[in-house]
Amino acid sequence: MTRSTPPSKGVLKVIARRAMLERGLLPDFSPDVRSQTAAIARAPAVPEPALRDLRQLPWASIDNDDSRDLDQLSVAEPLGDGAVKVLVAVADVDGLVKKGSPIDGHARTNTTSVYTAADIFPMLPEELSTDLTSLGEGQDRPAIVVEMVVRPDGAVSESDVYRAAVRNRAKLAYDGVAAWLDGAAPAPQRASAVAGMEQQLRIQDRVAQAMRAVRHQHGALGLETIEARAVFDGDAISDLRPDEKNRAKELIEDLMIAANGVIAKTLEAKGFPSLRRVLRSPERWERIVALAAGLGERLPPAPSAPALEAFLARRRSADPERFPDLSLSVVKLLGAGEYLLELPGQPAEGHFGLAVRDYTHSTAPNRRFPDLVTHRLLKAALAGLPAPYANEELAALASHCTEQENNAAKVERQVRKSAAALLLASRIGERFDAIVTGASPKGTWVRIPRPAVEGKVVRGFEGLDVGDRVRVELVRTDVERGFIDFRRSNEVP
Repeated sequence: MTRSTPPSKGVLKVIARRAMLERGLLPDFSPDVRSQTAAIARAPAVPEPALRDLRQLPWASIDNDDSRDLDQLSVAEPLGDGAVKVLVAVADVDGLVKKGSPIDGHARTNTTSVYTAADIFPMLPEELSTDLTSLGEGQDRPAIVVEMVVRPDGAVSESDVYRAAVRNRAKLAYDGVAAWLDGAAPAPQRASAVAGMEQQLRIQDRVAQAMRAVRHQHGALGLETIEARAVFDGDAISDLRPDEKNRAKELIEDLMIAANGVIAKTLEAKGFPSLRRVLRSPERWERIVALAAGLGERLPPAPSAPALEAFLARRRSADPERFPDLSLSVVKLLGAGEYLLELPGQPAEGHFGLAVRDYTHSTAPNRRFPDLVTHRLLKAALAGLPAPYANEELAALASHCTEQENNAAKVERQVRKSAAALLLASRIGERFDAIVTGASPKGTWVRIPRPAVEGKVVRGFEGLDVGDRVRVELVRTDVERGFIDFRRSNEVP
């Protein structure tokens, strides 16, 4: 690519579509899907006899600024003795997307929405995911509600699951809520406009922090990796900025982890199979032990989530600047999560990274097909009906969803690399401070902080190791393949 080539969103869209097709993902909806979507005129009427009417509660959504596919709402009610009743409402997508329909077939093929730097390829048509099946502000919608009583120590003492009608009173964004909770900004306007909403958010934040503390005591891993998000000025890419965690994201994450646990346990209690989200005990634990030893730390010879979390907490405190790179190394050694069929009475594999035994995916049915499958199982269980899927079909779905999720991640990573190459294409010859993020016979990799991109050291990599600080010069970019090549500079960083 030459310096005169404009950094265009169109270039990335072409790369994204090609990557989708190469990975067995469908970038477009078929005529049958479009026809069925056009025939769906409106969302299901609420309330209906099977639904509790909870529309009067001060529900709110917290998501990205530009998100319209809103999957969940939350609300809290203080009880006696410091306990709090927390309700999580999840969109009832199955109300409009029926099993075996053309729309369901597309969702079943892709199994997930694909979020690339250039474009979003939604699992469901946007007429549904951003409107009729979204928990949009001011809209009456059917939902699956998870009710939890959380003790002051963060433990869930009681739970229930049922169908209800809800209404989103305030569409809020992560960054605005986080800044307010941290005392760095006033409350978001939409929160201030709803009576009692500010108090609601503070209660939910307090409960979420208590639940998070309990999970970390049990060994939930506090990892922190750098995920860069492309920023565009019109059609031109202008930056790659780290998409960092914040207090509002953690609030939603903790409530969703708890809700997913309740739904997994509910299905088991009713004698139903479930698609569990699993992260196995790491097979490459010895490499994690060696990584810790290189930093002067000791880990036990057998995998231990509490010991690993304690190590991570110490390193975060000792070297916060390099902690994201350590986190990335640990993430790679832990391996990827997967979906597995679990039958009633079967020992649960559990999720090593979250330090939970019972866990499923159920809180994002507009974006993930396993969540939609879980809802169908749950609705049948609540209604006393047979499971809508045979065990053999669920086992095959678990394998397919795992494969397609991995394919989607590869597409997203490919486009992210191409976006980085586009951004740097006009900066050949510039020098950057960098940190070594990978060193093996396959190559040596470095990350530069601004823009936050990673590339390969193709010359002068001898003697470099993970964690080393180095000065590098950009020598080549390849947008189509997403390659960024550096050489080691003679300058001292």
